[in-house]
Amino acid sequence: MAGEAIDDVISGDGYAVGTLDALGEGYGFRKIRRGLGVTAFGINALVFPVGYEGGSHYHDEQEETYFVHRGTVEFHFGDGSAHVLGPGGLARVDAATVRKLKNIGDEDAVIVVAGGKDGYVGRDGKMPPGEQRSKKSGPPGAA
Repeated sequence: MAGEAIDDVISGDGYAVGTLDALGEGYGFRKIRRGLGVTAFGINALVFPVGYEGGSHYHDEQEETYFVHRGTVEFHFGDGSAHVLGPGGLARVDAATVRKLKNIGDEDAVIVVAGGKDGYVGRDGKMPPGEQRSKKSGPPGAA
């Protein structure tokens, strides 16, 4: 059964699907947590125009992970270091670590930020009743 392309947020029985465009337009925050009804952790997207530099910040409790979806982003940290990440780039930042992001590319940057506290819940995935894992699980070439 093939699904259709999504251009809005659609909620079902235990799920929600959508697009960043359905969560807002222009630059700044796209509230993924609120838009999809996420309750277990914080998650937002940031859309930065070329040359935009966000302000320095840190958190009291929330560790954050950043995923660069599009563009080239320079991450500056409180220890004076700077690191450039392109599409697919990842950064994990402790709550108390000062950080600042800048779009240094030639296109809009899209960064997804997930934050949380109190850790990993473990590998708790299970197969629905009556279903079995195939001998070859995952896409071809998967580890």
